[in-house]
Amino acid sequence: MWLHIDAAYAGSAFVCPEFRHFMKGVEFADTFSINPHKWMLVNFDLSVMWIKDSSLLVDAFNVDPIYLRHENAGKGAPDYRHWQIPLGRRFRSLKLWFMLRSYGVTGVQAYIRKHVSLAKEFEQLVLADSRFEVVADVVMGLVCFRLKGSNSLTEQLLQEILKDGRIYLIPAIVHNVYTLRLAICAERTNSDDIAFSFSVIKTCADAIMKDSKTPESTRQAINQQTRYVGLD
Repeated sequence: MWLHIDAAYAGSAFVCPEFRHFMKGVEFADTFSINPHKWMLVNFDLSVMWIKDSSLLVDAFNVDPIYLRHENAGKGAPDYRHWQIPLGRRFRSLKLWFMLRSYGVTGVQAYIRKHVSLAKEFEQLVLADSRFEVVADVVMGLVCFRLKGSNSLTEQLLQEILKDGRIYLIPAIVHNVYTLRLAICAERTNSDDIAFSFSVIKTCADAIMKDSKTPESTRQAINQQTRYVGLD
């Protein structure tokens, strides 16, 4: 079995020692990938992948016609055309190199920690409104939340938010629970942005809760006890 870890967003947080306990068992992985363009100050697109045994890629993709042979083959530096289907690739790693030179490790760590703190701020705003619930522990820069009640109510909320157009959210369904996700990843995001985002969400929630088409049973459901769902 090939074990791949897709840490597209969260993987950037492992630059901070306090998050590395989430990597327990990583030694069993064959490949591990992150997308620095999602949460590490790099413009789209840049993906980084570690592979335990690169020969597995070479065995799968190697093409060696006579017109591609050269005198430096096998002399140390990997020939990355044997690691993929296309013969060439963009020099995306240069973007990552410049970012690291500009911010340094401590700068990237401070950036990640700031976003984690902002996510906690948003979580507190959600919990302060009895109509909402947070459906997973907030451990990094992602907050998963929803309106209490049926899935359709949260779906209506998302449509109202998208129609409003001032912020953008993406949903997820885990264990048949429809959830909205707020991910913090922009460099200049601050507490004012967090407060503004939740004010938009509250305004949109007000609009759908006042909608006469919303069943009374659904309105009553928002007063039920918060239900937490484990998100793996």
